[in-house]
Amino acid sequence: MKSEVIIEDLQSISEADLPWRELDGKTVLITGATGMLASYVTGLLLYLHEHAGINITVIALCRNRQKAEQYFGSYLAKSYFHLLIQDVCTPIAYEGKVDYVFHLAGNASPYFINSDPVGIMKCNLLGTINVLEYARKCHTIKVIFASTREVYGKNEEAELLDEQAFGTLTPLDDRSCYPESKRAAETLLKSYYLQYGVNFNTIRIAHSYGPTMRLENDGRVMADLMGDVVAGRDIMLKSSGEAVRAFLYITDAVAGMFTVLFHGEPAMAYNLANETEPISIKDLAHMMATLREDKKIKVVVSEGGQKGYCTYRRTALDTSAIEQLGWKPQISLKEGINRVLRTK
Repeated sequence: MKSEVIIEDLQSISEADLPWRELDGKTVLITGATGMLASYVTGLLLYLHEHAGINITVIALCRNRQKAEQYFGSYLAKSYFHLLIQDVCTPIAYEGKVDYVFHLAGNASPYFINSDPVGIMKCNLLGTINVLEYARKCHTIKVIFASTREVYGKNEEAELLDEQAFGTLTPLDDRSCYPESKRAAETLLKSYYLQYGVNFNTIRIAHSYGPTMRLENDGRVMADLMGDVVAGRDIMLKSSGEAVRAFLYITDAVAGMFTVLFHGEPAMAYNLANETEPISIKDLAHMMATLREDKKIKVVVSEGGQKGYCTYRRTALDTSAIEQLGWKPQISLKEGINRVLRTK
């Protein structure tokens, strides 16, 4: 986490108008701590400890010790940092008290949706149960759960999807392991709230990206295009490229998550997206190619290879609920892409 861009990003988030001092003396558990968003959440908490004098104890839960040491190696000897190597599908092994949990473990990659649908469901179901059981015993203040815009399913009638605008999902669709298990996880959260008083917020995130994104064997549009550009390859589109997406840079995503942590109403869901610059995949590909003109990258349409992708028409998310808490996206698409390219 020592990249110049990442440090700039963490500083930028720390300057958001949020009551960071409420974290003083608190312990925070992050599941999936080496993931794209989770590594920034973990890094931000460590940054606040080091640079803002906020005494936060950070528990980073992840499966891969080598990757964790690569990300957080300089903190392993610090008394305020604890590395917890385990699968979230087993009971949480940390014996101390935790005040806040960011349950961010999970995988949205079409590559893994195709190759490990059972693993995706286990993480979202068993993992969430284990987190909630631990939170119940610890009397945590709040659990933050990373959900997805895909829980809304197919809803082509709505102009905007607010937090109640649910459409249909097909349980036997090849891709349904991901959105169906996220839906069920949200119901688990509400069930633990009703029965045991475990407070939570679920954040339905749309198309986030950033320097810590995985470029190989991911399958999501931004990762695939970025991988081609970084490697200097022609960009191979797996469709006509007419589909539209709206992308959320990681600093805006993490600032949104902490906005909900501090200000979110109990047991509520919040959409988190940057709908200011919707763009077709084809136009995104051409934009990214022009950002690396020195490599003379071409955009090539190659139909097929759509298994594991969401196929229904996109509807924009209504982000008014989180905006009422004081959040707004700050980073333009071009600026965000350039920031990622600076790290590759």
